[in-house]
Amino acid sequence: MKEYDVFIIGSGMAGMTIANKCASKGLKVGITDELPYGGTCALRGCDPKKVIIGATEVRDFAKRLKGNGIDTIPKVNWKDIMAFKQSFVDEMPPKIEKGYKKNGIDTYHSSAKFLSENTLEVGNEKVKANKIVIASGSKPRVLEFEGGHFAKSSTDFLNLEKLPKSVLFIGGGYIAFEFAHIAARCGAEVTIVHRGENPLGNFDQDIVKHLVSATKELGIKLILNTEVTAIEKVGNKYRVKGKSVEKTENFEAETVFNSAGRPPAIFDLNLEKAKIAFTKKGITMDKYLQSTSNPYIYTAGDAAYSEGLPLTPVAVLEGHTVASNIIKGNSKEISYPPMPTVVFTLPTMASVGFTELKAKELNYNIRINYKGVGNWFNAKRLNVEEYAFKTIIDNETQTILGAHLIGPNSEETINIFAMAIKTKMKVNDIRTMIFSYPTLASDITHML
Repeated sequence: MKEYDVFIIGSGMAGMTIANKCASKGLKVGITDELPYGGTCALRGCDPKKVIIGATEVRDFAKRLKGNGIDTIPKVNWKDIMAFKQSFVDEMPPKIEKGYKKNGIDTYHSSAKFLSENTLEVGNEKVKANKIVIASGSKPRVLEFEGGHFAKSSTDFLNLEKLPKSVLFIGGGYIAFEFAHIAARCGAEVTIVHRGENPLGNFDQDIVKHLVSATKELGIKLILNTEVTAIEKVGNKYRVKGKSVEKTENFEAETVFNSAGRPPAIFDLNLEKAKIAFTKKGITMDKYLQSTSNPYIYTAGDAAYSEGLPLTPVAVLEGHTVASNIIKGNSKEISYPPMPTVVFTLPTMASVGFTELKAKELNYNIRINYKGVGNWFNAKRLNVEEYAFKTIIDNETQTILGAHLIGPNSEETINIFAMAIKTKMKVNDIRTMIFSYPTLASDITHML
């Protein structure tokens, strides 16, 4: 049996941060992942997705400016953009493993299962550690209805050699919307089927309405209040059965994708054998990110049931916190700054801080600024229709509690709002700043 000071399950950004930081302090570290090293973001999520979106951004920009200086709208060459994307993905796992070995970290490439409170079965080997970190991330939700296995995952979408002529996404979250926008701009017929009344439920619904409008304008069919109950293969297509209060409908597509959410990837680890408390939302942990029921265990990233959003920068923050507490003893409490989050559709939608509903629930005395600003100069020069904002101001402190944007460069502008919320900048101090003009950030002063 091999023994370690620290053993980590999962090689995403949380696990990588913990492994390298602990090894740098002389601890004997091992890490395992049944998938290639790098985690979801680098290999199967944000990074490859953003590379693909880059090509659709060019097409979208050209389409908006056609007749205003641009004569033709380029087509996206799916094969070329996938090859470009793959050049980023392929280099990551060997680069990461090389770094581990340089730092003296033992690497494994197998699934892990607990045998007891501090021992694991990793492939065919047994491992014992003073501290075990569960940083196993998340994975697609299992569709338990008839034919659920026919639905492909988001990873499958990012590895499509050829884009199908028609695609259907189950679920109305950010993965569905982002991939639907990509597929539609690349020429596919796209349908999203969502069981709820409102898609993207964690975002401000006034701003979501603008994205829904832009989505429909793109030709995407958005079916709401409809739960998928079965998938049937019919020839070279799939028939998807959707049930609403009023009726049952059938939808057909060449390929169906499961975008119904990503629960934590912890349920195959035999957590009960290690007496690890958990819920369907993740490992139950304290303010030090240590298991509430097993002191040998720490957790970080999507595997943790925490206040942190399922975002890569949050996983890194939690990774640093776990590493510090393993190295120095529990002395660093997890503290979450404002966490900006983005839906990388076109237009992009971004959010940070409280929604209007949350601020009211917490009884803040607030002022709401909500406006569609398609008539502003920046919208006109870029020829965009959907440009809107909602800012939530604390009347008592005159600071920003939340900001919600849709429109060009909102993924960048939202970071300035995040900084203002974290530093508790007064609204008047922001209003009197000089921003470079004409930039999207220069519109901030008019959003307050």
